[in-house]
Amino acid sequence: MTDNTQNTDAMEQELLALLKDYPMPDATAGFYDQALVRAAHEGTRRQRNRWIMTGFGGAVAAGLAILIVSGTFFQAPEAPVADPGIPGVTIALAEPRTVNLVFSSAEALDTATLTVSLPPGIELAGFPGQSEVTWETSLAEGRNLLPLKLLAVTPAGGEVLARLEHDDRDRTFRLRVDVS
Repeated sequence: MTDNTQNTDAMEQELLALLKDYPMPDATAGFYDQALVRAAHEGTRRQRNRWIMTGFGGAVAAGLAILIVSGTFFQAPEAPVADPGIPGVTIALAEPRTVNLVFSSAEALDTATLTVSLPPGIELAGFPGQSEVTWETSLAEGRNLLPLKLLAVTPAGGEVLARLEHDDRDRTFRLRVDVS
């Protein structure tokens, strides 16, 4: 035997001798049974807590996955944002509505060309199925009123464009039409 082994054995013997001086109470009859029950109960409680946390974590992960999938696949179509600078009017489906456009002119204009472009689903009364109507007109100096009788044939709505041309000048007017 080596020196280290002898020292370790001597220390163990000395420790055992010191422990004999301290009295140890005898275990009661049910001590071992209680210790086993407590150990088993502690293990099941830890296991139950682990399963609860696993279930909770799984539910959170599933909720996030549903949120991501629903956000990706089920997005509502983006509504077109109306330009606040464009005047608008709301008309009822299948009910004609007269809308007055006003053109101001600094001088009288002979043979000006006016073109009205309509969005899909909006028609000009008297011109069914036409998306664009063009005619020649004269404008007086000052304010000129152009009544347009619009008819919504679908609930889409859109933008009506009125383009006024004279010689080498032209100007386009916009009107937003919503259908209710």
